[in-house]
Amino acid sequence: MAFYRSSLLLRKALRSNCSRRAVVFPSYGSLPYNSSDHDWRRRSYSSSESDSKGTTISAAGYHLNNGPTYMRGAVFWEPNKPLTFEDFHMPRPKVNEVLIKTKACGVCHSDLHVIKGELPFASPCVVGHEITGEVIEHGPLTDSKIIERFPVGSHVIGAFIMPCGSCFFCSKGQDDLCESFFAYNRAKGTLYDGETRLFLRNNDKPVYMYSMGGLAEFCVVPAHGLAVLPNSLPYTESAILGCAVFTAYGAMAHAAEVRPGDSIAVIGIGGVGSSCLQIARAFGASEIIAVDVQDEKLQKAKLFGATHAINARKEDVVTKIKDITGGRGVDIAVEALGRVQTFSQCVNSVRDGGKAVMIGLTLSGAKGEVDINHLVRRQIKVIGSYGGRARQDLPKLIKLAESGIFNLDVAVSEKRKFEEAGQAYKDLDRGSIVGRAVVEIM
Repeated sequence: MAFYRSSLLLRKALRSNCSRRAVVFPSYGSLPYNSSDHDWRRRSYSSSESDSKGTTISAAGYHLNNGPTYMRGAVFWEPNKPLTFEDFHMPRPKVNEVLIKTKACGVCHSDLHVIKGELPFASPCVVGHEITGEVIEHGPLTDSKIIERFPVGSHVIGAFIMPCGSCFFCSKGQDDLCESFFAYNRAKGTLYDGETRLFLRNNDKPVYMYSMGGLAEFCVVPAHGLAVLPNSLPYTESAILGCAVFTAYGAMAHAAEVRPGDSIAVIGIGGVGSSCLQIARAFGASEIIAVDVQDEKLQKAKLFGATHAINARKEDVVTKIKDITGGRGVDIAVEALGRVQTFSQCVNSVRDGGKAVMIGLTLSGAKGEVDINHLVRRQIKVIGSYGGRARQDLPKLIKLAESGIFNLDVAVSEKRKFEEAGQAYKDLDRGSIVGRAVVEIM
């Protein structure tokens, strides 16, 4: 609460001419500000009623800088318990951070791993990490170049890896290894001052943030994790650019370094795996082999660019891949599922000197085995890849989508309402989502 009160005091100092007033935020209530005691005092209004002075207050008014009230977010409390919708104090961005009105958020397996307790993460937290939205506010003392790049009202997309822009790795252009992101967000559920931006409205208790905590009506994002979304691209379908496509691009461009004519196998054709197929096709891969256990996903994989499909329940994956490639194996194999069995299939599917790229997260502490002699003698490269590099890769992905080279429409298979977020994760866990589902928060 100390940081919350100091933030409010700072905002008061920046608005030295403000007097006692009541400001209404559409559908959320109003927030009278008492300049004499620096106290935010909340009360609820209907869409149009009168305050204590008899002034009519209309919910059609919208001016965040003069005092928002609250928002809703989907909260994960503990493993295998349903998400609940809670009211939060309106989050406040700090220096070089941006407050976003969330429009859409993708449904990702990484969130599901947290919800199931397979990936340890601070709780309670708001999950959701691939978002689109509208810029509402900049934090105090934010760099003028950031404000110029992301003016209020602009459409943006957020990457799940939100680089600080100044650590050792960010200074080398390796945003995907940002020290602050892993030390603070993934380890503690906070942003890079060690504080969350989310506090429950009923008791002021902190709630942590998985990336930006995108399954909420508003979220705070470090500016280096954003890119401008052109008006030609829709909010809903474009949300997947922030993780599913972002992760696939990082694997293809930086880890695998795909070249025209390469042969590629992708094991696991979910949201990320199907994006790998499209990126591989865009990079000019000659043979693109899709591997999964569901015929429906394998059939759709042809739309994403797969030239061959293998059902792992019906055929031996490694043997079939070597049959397709004349006995050698593929130049690059990508594991996009996160299982011990598929890890082994990935390593054993590549040719001598080939690359096995691992992008699927799994149960914390899980181990994959590798034949050391085969690795050494045959110069097999096993490479981990977590995601792309926001500042350099997000603009490229937007151009791929804008030009139609990456087909967003075919990649997004389902759209869900905000209230259906919990059910979407249940469906994802059952394997009934083919492609990627996106929650619309507009």
